[in-house]
Amino acid sequence: ARARGARAGSARMAALERDLAHSHQELRSPREEMQAFEQEAKSAHEELQSTNEELTTSKEEMQAMNEELQTLNHELESRLDELSRRDTDMQNLIESTEIAVVFLDAALRVRLFTGGSKRAFRLIAGDVGRPITDLASALAYPELAEDAREVLRTLIPREQAVAARDGQWFTVRIMPYRTGDNRIDGVVITFADITASKATEADLRKTQVGMQERIDQQEAKLDQAGKK
Repeated sequence: ARARGARAGSARMAALERDLAHSHQELRSPREEMQAFEQEAKSAHEELQSTNEELTTSKEEMQAMNEELQTLNHELESRLDELSRRDTDMQNLIESTEIAVVFLDAALRVRLFTGGSKRAFRLIAGDVGRPITDLASALAYPELAEDAREVLRTLIPREQAVAARDGQWFTVRIMPYRTGDNRIDGVVITFADITASKATEADLRKTQVGMQERIDQQEAKLDQAGKK
């Protein structure tokens, strides 16, 4: 009976050891899973920390770019204001000046003109962009467009005195229009009023003719007196 009890106790002990081993085995698996989860959580935390650092860096870069854009925007606004003032100044100069100037592009279309040029051409604001050959001119100068094309071809300025149909006279000068980077982009035509000088020239011619007539008369009288 004692032997049976010892065997029974041994069997129970063996069973308990097996149960304990099985329990250890069952506990080991969740522990390993927990360790794996902790490792994954650690990796995820490190990734999140790295991402957060990248986001912080990106935010700083975006902030710096935004500040640069704001500075650039202020500079552009200042530049636009300056260009607007210059454009206004130019418009006032064009409207107020008595100098007659017409700017033509390479196709001889009106690009710009001053108020004084209306004495040579009946120009209005709507004529900008129209060919100079389509506009009514007060000048007896049908070769104007041809001479302008010749200036574009040779880059040699042309100048000549031209009469207007109302009796005025102009010195018309055609010059190449050069851009800021030294490209030829049309012509500039100036009209200088020389009516007064032409009138003075005509008076001088009349005076010269009258003096010559008197000299001829005096010489004729002297010749007659000498023959007597």
